[in-house]
Amino acid sequence: MSAYRDGDKVVVMVPSRLSKAEEEQWIATILERLAERERRRRPSDADLQSRARELSRRYLDGRADPVSVRWVANQRARWGSCTPDDGTIRLSTRLRGMPGWVVDYVLVHELAHLLIPGHGADFWELVGNYPKAERARGYLEGVAAAAHLPLEADAPDGEIGDEAVHHGDDFPHEVAG
Repeated sequence: MSAYRDGDKVVVMVPSRLSKAEEEQWIATILERLAERERRRRPSDADLQSRARELSRRYLDGRADPVSVRWVANQRARWGSCTPDDGTIRLSTRLRGMPGWVVDYVLVHELAHLLIPGHGADFWELVGNYPKAERARGYLEGVAAAAHLPLEADAPDGEIGDEAVHHGDDFPHEVAG
């Protein structure tokens, strides 16, 4: 028995030997499991906000306090962005379905920008508090390479997807993908 999405449809496969009642029971169970898995993989904006506050508490001594954290679909070449002036963080919907520790890294990166706008050593020290930072950067680098997205050659320590050049006062900050 299994289920998967095909566009807007859910395809459920069950053995033909089941009775109609058993089939209905299994379909309901499988659909609930699929829904639960999707909820875990696709947290809501409220879930992101809550997660960002927890990550700030855990890795940034609670100093980064975003006003809002939300998913956006208009970031085709960015994983995330933030505007320190108004405390907003936006994550690309392309991150949905990626491992939670990767999404957490992007959140920590953007949270750190609420405290430090540039990519100096003090910024990377804050981001480095997240124990899977290097692993997540490697993951995102692989995704970017597979998707033939531009890689930043002069980003520090082979960082992938971070803008190397900022304009004006560095706001808003965006992380390229």
